[in-house]
Amino acid sequence: MLMRSGRSIEHIIRDIPEEELSDLAELFKVFGDSTRVRILYDLINGEKNVTEICEDLEMNQSAVSHQLKILRVSKLINARRSGKAMIYSLADEHVKTIIAMGIEHIEE
Repeated sequence: MLMRSGRSIEHIIRDIPEEELSDLAELFKVFGDSTRVRILYDLINGEKNVTEICEDLEMNQSAVSHQLKILRVSKLINARRSGKAMIYSLADEHVKTIIAMGIEHIEE
């Protein structure tokens, strides 16, 4: 199987340094929390403010804000200020791909 870079998955896996494997494990830990996955899934269709995310997930702002901070630190989401509100969006298409591949995997 070829990746977009033209390298095979086997080649990438074989050559990855231990430090990057550790970083990969940390990334997957972020996906280990259902609230964070729900937030990411909620942002697939576009950017939202924290109030909208709270309403969609039926959760309080404190709990959602805590998870948003973790997602920002992990570089999975972006935040921008619009007046007094922070607007959140997925960081890039890779996040959508990870979620889509995960869904595809569990549906097999």
